[in-house]
Amino acid sequence: MSSTAARHGVADPGTEQRSAPEETEDSAVRTERPWNVVVWNDPVNLMSYVTYVFQKLFGYSRAKATKLMLDVHTRGRAVVTSGPRERAELDVMRLHRHGLWATMERPG
Repeated sequence: MSSTAARHGVADPGTEQRSAPEETEDSAVRTERPWNVVVWNDPVNLMSYVTYVFQKLFGYSRAKATKLMLDVHTRGRAVVTSGPRERAELDVMRLHRHGLWATMERPG
């Protein structure tokens, strides 16, 4: 931009104007990917208690809570919720308050 054009807030016709980089579809997908909340197996909590916590905190049916608890018990971990980062952080905190070992991770 020439000094005269710059003072008047107009672009010099001899220069190319550049706009801000547009958000690509790939970057939008990266920022919107959900976070998984993972509950890990521990030697302390009873299976019935873990099932109860899943029902209480997430409103899961007894069957779904039992399936997740069995995944934790047999596979060592289970993804119990998935969503935005703030929600995942809240879910991890709530699980910790109930004495369960939980973390959050990005899927993939």
